[in-house]
Amino acid sequence: MNNYTTANDYKGPRLFGAPVGDFGIFQTALFIFASTLSSFFIATFVGIVALLAYTSIGHHTADFSMAYMRVGLPIGILMFLFSTVYLGGIYIRRITRR
Repeated sequence: MNNYTTANDYKGPRLFGAPVGDFGIFQTALFIFASTLSSFFIATFVGIVALLAYTSIGHHTADFSMAYMRVGLPIGILMFLFSTVYLGGIYIRRITRR
């Protein structure tokens, strides 16, 4: 028998299934950084694939740096703001309750 503790009885806030209510300042900043970076890369990949499909249909050659500036960067900034407000709010609420 393994005696692992599980978080099945956790009732606090979750983000993508992960319990985020007990994070410290370092874990909160790391989660904000990871979610921002991953959303930037995913959005940039989707933008590059969309530009590739657009140029393969027969349209003029597109500048692929547009995927970074017009798709990846705005999505990354929005995700940074959203995750900072959400996770920062949870952290501040937990600190002020003490």
